[in-house]
Amino acid sequence: MQEMVTVLWEAAPFIVQGAGVTAVAVVGAMFLGLAIGVPVAVAQTYGPAILGRIASVYVWFFRGIPILVLLFLFYFGLFSWIGLNLSALAATVLVLGMTSGAYQSQIFRGSILALPQGQFKAALALGMSQGQAVRTIILPQALRLSIPGWSNEYSILLKDSALAFVLGTSEIMARTHFVATRTYQHLPLYVMAAVLYFLLTWVGVSGLRWLERRVRIKGYGEVA
Repeated sequence: MQEMVTVLWEAAPFIVQGAGVTAVAVVGAMFLGLAIGVPVAVAQTYGPAILGRIASVYVWFFRGIPILVLLFLFYFGLFSWIGLNLSALAATVLVLGMTSGAYQSQIFRGSILALPQGQFKAALALGMSQGQAVRTIILPQALRLSIPGWSNEYSILLKDSALAFVLGTSEIMARTHFVATRTYQHLPLYVMAAVLYFLLTWVGVSGLRWLERRVRIKGYGEVA
């Protein structure tokens, strides 16, 4: 018991620092996914047929391959093949972000389709271009409606980020595994890692729920 407490006490600062790396990876991937997901959703909904098909291929590719395979494929394969020397953390953010972009695009697409389509037609009737109608009428509402789905995507992305330890990214899981294999105190150390993931999930989801309440649209805000 004394040895377990000593290991936990000494390892805690090292593993908690990994929570910062995990947070950077997840937040970076969420915003990269947002930057990818919005145009992909718009292309699938309002774009020309060829653009919609390209967007659909992107979505099917990243949703159809396990995240672990994508991490290996891009970090050890594609990035090296094109001469792109990225750190493990940067590669993690890129791969998780591209994957999240595919999932987020379907969240945004669902929100766009949930809006009354008459709004888009009315904007065109008022003389707006298609781009103006999407940018000023559709997206501001759709992004608000997407927050509950975005919260769910954050939770999934946070759990997927644990797989990044296979690239050597120094996040929670990698640091916990490093200490556990040297001290053989697996149970308490992995419990500590689980608690950290739980806290990060709670903080992120709580923040997004607060944002959802702040920007809720009356008449649409009851979406779960």
